[in-house]
Parts: sequence; C-alpha cells; structure tokens
Amino acid sequence: MTGKSKFIASVVKTAKSTSVELPWSRGARRDDFIIKRSSKAVSLKRA
Repeated sequence: MTGKSKFIASVVKTAKSTSVELPWSRGARRDDFIIKRSSKAVSLKRA
C-alpha cells in the first residue's frame, strides 16, 4: 500500500467506527429538549 492508500483506508476505518450524534438528530435527547422547551411557563407582566 502506498502512503495515500494507507491514509484513505485509515480515514474510512475511523469514519465507520465513530458515531457522531448531531444536535438535531431524532431520539431521546431531542425529545427531552422539546419537552424542556415547551414546559417553560411564560409569565407576562401587565402594566
């Protein structure tokens, strides 16, 4: 293998084994955020 081939193989191997969770991805974390955001009580002051 040449140097470039080794590098590409290493990058592909790392990309397959690494799991990145994006903030907008669906799942429990997103559901928790939506519940937290919608549960905030809005108190309006009257003049």
